[in-house]
Amino acid sequence: MHDALEPLSATPVTHSVPMAKNHRPSRPTENAGPRPSPRTVLDRLTAGESRSSRITHTEHLPPRAGSHAVWPDRIRAEVIAAIQAAGIEHPWTHQAQAAEYALDGDSVVIATGTASGKSLAYLAPVLSTLLDGSEAPNGRGATALYLAPTKALAADQRRAVKALAAPLGNAVRPAVYDGDTPVEEREWVRQYANYVLTNPDMLHLGVLPSHPRWASFLRALRYVVIDECHTYRGVFGSHVAQVIRRLRRLCARYGANPVFLLASATSAEPAVSAGRLTGLPVREVADDASPRGELVFALWEPPLTELRGEKGAPVRRTATAETADLLTDLTVQGVRSVAFVRSRRGAELIALIAQERLAAVDRSLPARVAAYRGGYLPEERRALERALHSGELLGLAATTALELGVDVSGLDAVVIAGYPGTRASLWQQAGRAGRSGEGALAVLVARDDPLDTYLVHHPAALFRQPVESTVLDPANPYVLAPHLCAAAAEVPLTDADMELFGPAAAGLMPQLESANLLRRRGRSWYWTRRERAADLTDIRGEGGRPVQIVEAETGRLLGTVDASAAHASVHDGAVHLHQGRTYLVRHLDLEDPHGAVALVEEANPPYSTTARDTTAVSVLETDTEIPWGEGRLCFGSVEVTNQVVSFLRRKLITGEVLGETKLDLPPRTLRTRAVWWTVTEDQLDAARVDPEQLGGALHAAEHASIGMLPLFATCDRWDIGGVSVPLHPDTLLPTVFVYDGHPGGAGFAERAFHTARAWLTATREAIASCECETGCPSCIQSPKCGNGNDPLDKRAAVRLLTVLLRGAQSAPDVADTGETPGAPDTPEPPDAAERPPE
Repeated sequence: MHDALEPLSATPVTHSVPMAKNHRPSRPTENAGPRPSPRTVLDRLTAGESRSSRITHTEHLPPRAGSHAVWPDRIRAEVIAAIQAAGIEHPWTHQAQAAEYALDGDSVVIATGTASGKSLAYLAPVLSTLLDGSEAPNGRGATALYLAPTKALAADQRRAVKALAAPLGNAVRPAVYDGDTPVEEREWVRQYANYVLTNPDMLHLGVLPSHPRWASFLRALRYVVIDECHTYRGVFGSHVAQVIRRLRRLCARYGANPVFLLASATSAEPAVSAGRLTGLPVREVADDASPRGELVFALWEPPLTELRGEKGAPVRRTATAETADLLTDLTVQGVRSVAFVRSRRGAELIALIAQERLAAVDRSLPARVAAYRGGYLPEERRALERALHSGELLGLAATTALELGVDVSGLDAVVIAGYPGTRASLWQQAGRAGRSGEGALAVLVARDDPLDTYLVHHPAALFRQPVESTVLDPANPYVLAPHLCAAAAEVPLTDADMELFGPAAAGLMPQLESANLLRRRGRSWYWTRRERAADLTDIRGEGGRPVQIVEAETGRLLGTVDASAAHASVHDGAVHLHQGRTYLVRHLDLEDPHGAVALVEEANPPYSTTARDTTAVSVLETDTEIPWGEGRLCFGSVEVTNQVVSFLRRKLITGEVLGETKLDLPPRTLRTRAVWWTVTEDQLDAARVDPEQLGGALHAAEHASIGMLPLFATCDRWDIGGVSVPLHPDTLLPTVFVYDGHPGGAGFAERAFHTARAWLTATREAIASCECETGCPSCIQSPKCGNGNDPLDKRAAVRLLTVLLRGAQSAPDVADTGETPGAPDTPEPPDAAERPPE
């Protein structure tokens, strides 16, 4: 269990009366006993002149004392006894406060640090209420629903709840209900489980459309727990917000009014974000009273190599290779570690490299390192989770599937391969290390891109700035419309429902009627189609059913890949990694009537593959524009046409290009939101940018601005795309576009518009301060540019941005309207230059 029962202190650092220990024994490993301090571990990693020079900054976060309280007297004595039996004598102050709010019937969000015991804060009132309900003479008794963003977290929570509630006998019956639950178990869960653990996808597709079969559960629903709620941002979060409104509507139909209990990583204005997610007023508990061991946080920049890339630019050693080295060294030291990696392919590659290097040290060590990512089969995920829990694994290369709360207490170090996109995610990942109040080491390894380079040389941007708000937009019509259809299919909609779904709902109803999706009869709207309405909506925005990856010779299903990423990651000839084995994609079949399939065969090529594409943007509508000198800064709606046209073969480790192969894949179109800026001929003259330099200046500014935007908008750089055009047909001027990578937009282009002056100022600084002569991946180059990083002109880009920003100084400020929607979790970013590795 990731929070409730993690070791909360091992030394008497608390300052309450009575003093108490609040921990459980650590899992047995051969590394039990005294361990080296995080500073000692870091010193070993940096031994030698070449290694020590890679550290650009070290931040030391001192230990923090904890503060105890007592449980509210309404918590059942049996529940308190069960908690104490688990080794937790007294709650931290924030746990007791959150439980008090829950028992009062107030929805509450607990936004405290990793391993601060958030889970126990909501479990205490939930278990107490379930115990009360079990004593009711008739009926099922009270029920509770738990929502997690991943299957792994739900399964992990079930194990912990079952262990904690064991002294309560049959009063608490936890069960997981997700896509991995066997069909024969599902009926038992519906009929008898009183603590159901699931995810928003299953709630959307499996529970709400079948609500009559869940009637007894929904009628008795007292609490809804939403764990890791900070992950519900952007388009995915907006979908989840509407799923929750549908749940509230059906609960009300059955006479229930559940209290919502939310757990979040530390974020700005958590109550505001939680209220937007649930549509309810939410109380906030954000003062973390748990103790914390010291954290040593190092910023690590890989060294330049002797290789020269495009246009002779220096090539920096990859974050992948550097992270694999660090994971190897930590494993040899016996330091339990996890390396967080941005992509599935990266996780596989880091684990593979570490295993090969460990084999040269000790043949028993490679088995102590593995990869963990989405797309694995359920049995593979469960086996890895068991090995991690038992201590059998010492090192893990993981995607964010492991960031989201799977219990990895007992880790000594975390290596983060590339800035994860937001400060909130950075601290969430770093917080996975540390146990029993002991110290921990976190290392951020910079990738060779503008934002990572900027951050490792400007540590104040990480350590002196607050974390971002979790932002979303449930009113996005691309999100709201399909959920109105799904709600109508569940129970016909009425005018009274419009308030629940928000002010934009009433305006969409005539459009849904004219599209023959809904039909009005009397005072209600009905779903008109034979298909299930819920099946037509992909709440993760992944663009359709996942593509199955099948071994051609055996027909064995290896895993899946999101439909939105398939063109770029499993095209014909692509290299695919799975469980340390390398496969080549023989054929991507997009026309199979049973769903798209990528047929693969095992191989061992000495290269990786990188897709390249072309992108065009047309302006549909300009919502807002302001003058920047003679230029203009604009925000509005655009249509993006994107097509994957070829792929590069690159040498492993060095990234050297070996060749390019053409592809014949269909184009994709996307209607979304964008920010764009234009410059005039006079501004170009002032910047001394002649026509031969113009394309390179615009292109360089586009690349760098995309790389820097995540510092100002709550987004990931893979969620955004960009296009630069020396003469755009809609503006009739040189223009740079940056757009949201999701239908209808997700809010970060709007945030870019509101923060454009600061955003583009930082972009100019990042380019100008880079040590290279003509441009490199640390400032203006992108390894996946659809145009092969040609043309690019570093010096002209600096001059152009200087003149543009000079005009901005005399322009009126753009009024920041407050929260704007955040970035989606998994859309397809259409610009090849800004596409994730997979």
